[in-house]
Amino acid sequence: MTVAELTDRLVASYKHTGGINYLDGKNLPSKRAIGLITMDLLRLLFPGFFDEKLIHSSELETETTQLVQDVLSSLEGEVAKSLEYCPPPELQMPKRDLRPIAHAYTLEFLASLPRIRDLLQTDTEAAFNGDPAALSKEEVIVAYPFIEAIAVQRLAHELYLKNIPLIPRIMTEWAHTRTGMDLHPGARIGSHFFVDHCTGTVVGETAVIGDHVKMYQGVGLVARSLAAGQALRGKQRHPTIEDHVTIYSGATIMGGDTVIGEHSTIGASVFLTTSVPPHSLVIQEAANVKVMSKKEREKNPGSDFTV
Repeated sequence: MTVAELTDRLVASYKHTGGINYLDGKNLPSKRAIGLITMDLLRLLFPGFFDEKLIHSSELETETTQLVQDVLSSLEGEVAKSLEYCPPPELQMPKRDLRPIAHAYTLEFLASLPRIRDLLQTDTEAAFNGDPAALSKEEVIVAYPFIEAIAVQRLAHELYLKNIPLIPRIMTEWAHTRTGMDLHPGARIGSHFFVDHCTGTVVGETAVIGDHVKMYQGVGLVARSLAAGQALRGKQRHPTIEDHVTIYSGATIMGGDTVIGEHSTIGASVFLTTSVPPHSLVIQEAANVKVMSKKEREKNPGSDFTV
């Protein structure tokens, strides 16, 4: 088979199956470009931590100015693509030039970076204070995947609040692939948030998390059922976690009506679909566990036990 024949087959598949980006003028935002922009945003949030070269204090302002200009130029182009693809109701006017609006939105977003930095400082503090293995706050920033995941979520959440489609989800999925932590950009997350180890953690779009919440790996804040599909769009589907709650590894909390009261502790592997009052302790009762020597097992091969 020749290259020309292979090409013909692929092009025929494109026409028959679809699943290609828009051609002839309009395109969806570039995943690669969004990934590069997100990395530059992390550099702005944590100067020096995501750079390979040393930044001298005398160069900080110049370097920051250049980086802000680069992000502004790149991001406003991707925002314009997003708005053209799915403009929010207030922008659905025929033949409206969305580029100036994309520019204004991007400027507003970049203006939020100091406030996001303040929030991230509380997350760094919570991680350091909550993990005796942490040597310093600097180690938390440079080495903990959680910080990268929550930083990207907080950035994406700002764009989500502006009803900018596609880009917020691309950003958080970029972080998801790097950290193993799946935080939807729509989730509302308070200050002093920390997820230890973070791998396998899932927080859904309409989840609400208060201040000083600590979670461990494998926690899921998920919807009870998605059988209604698109009819559920915009409705509260995920749980609310109030202030000063701790959720241990493997716990699953489901449903938009489920509220975990403040100062509660949810034990490991708990499966919870109902609300609990403040100051609750929710634990999974221990399963039957039998420990025996290997020799005893050999003598009783048919015995039923779990280790």
